[in-house]
Amino acid sequence: MGSKTEKRQLYIFIAIAYGIPYLLGLLMWYGSLNQLELSAFPSTQMLYPAMGVMFAFLLTRREDREMPRSFYICFILTTVISIIFTVLSVWKPDTVVTMPGGTAPLFSLAVQYLMAAGSIICLICLIAAGKKKRAAYGIKWRNFRASVGCILLFLVLYLARVAVFNGLAGQLQEFAAIMTSAEAWIYFAIMPLNFLLGYIAFFGEEYGWRYYLQPILQKKFGLRKGVLLLGVVWGLWHLPLDFFYYVTPEYGVIMTVTQIINCVTLGIFLGFAYMKTENIWVPAIIHFLNNNLIMVVSGTFSADAVENNSMSWMDIPVTLLINGLMFGLFIFAKQYRSEEPLEVTAAPAAAYNTSAL
Repeated sequence: MGSKTEKRQLYIFIAIAYGIPYLLGLLMWYGSLNQLELSAFPSTQMLYPAMGVMFAFLLTRREDREMPRSFYICFILTTVISIIFTVLSVWKPDTVVTMPGGTAPLFSLAVQYLMAAGSIICLICLIAAGKKKRAAYGIKWRNFRASVGCILLFLVLYLARVAVFNGLAGQLQEFAAIMTSAEAWIYFAIMPLNFLLGYIAFFGEEYGWRYYLQPILQKKFGLRKGVLLLGVVWGLWHLPLDFFYYVTPEYGVIMTVTQIINCVTLGIFLGFAYMKTENIWVPAIIHFLNNNLIMVVSGTFSADAVENNSMSWMDIPVTLLINGLMFGLFIFAKQYRSEEPLEVTAAPAAAYNTSAL
């Protein structure tokens, strides 16, 4: 990134993508100490990387008529409101709403409804922007066959990985019972609707990591080193969640190491899929599947499956080996073998030189 404008864009992105979650991590720490409900934090945090990219472009390319401004502004407003609700979920934890099955924290619930509303309104703005603007800023669906192929390949690899883990634990029959249950197939059937009503969270991460930051790091460090470095910085971005949401604080270091392994290995596959398809919706869908299938394969069919878990250092070598075999080996794919320098255009957004892929 040689120009002052590009450097300014990167500084804005880092300040938002990292500054906000680390600052709100203090609230998570307080909430963890007081055993408060923290489910609003991970959902909201997923929006920050894309908001960082959008602010960077809005502030540095104000005259660009091809920018999908209405989509950007809608996404940013959704993120800001979600931040407010997230803060209120800790500040006013006793504010609840009565539901058919009991009571639920009002502001945590509000974040989920906001995600659904924001997804629909952003989709309307996205369609209204037109193909030209969507293509100019990397949000146009493209390369249908390759895109579907990458998504299906991920599904096969994901389920194979889970089967191996269950086999090593002697729980293969239990896993087979879960996958053939009526509850699992009902959940599979409604997953497209779930994605439609919550895609902005997964787009929020992938637009920041794969669309914006990956080409920058690959241009500077090379195709392979760049994607490996991205996996590390992506893993460290989860730090507040690793200590105060996914596990209890005493397991935070173990979770952080595991998170980095997961982000590096999965990031290799996501980077491969994005470079192959040049379609940011492919990593967004894969990210959605990765986060939501855990609720099926765990047999809980609930987001509680990812909260307040316990971990052991003994889990790390197995995680590294299996994830490395399933996803990490894609580092040797032809998309990462190009000897030609990676080109990142100066305007309006980061893009690959497809001739080098």
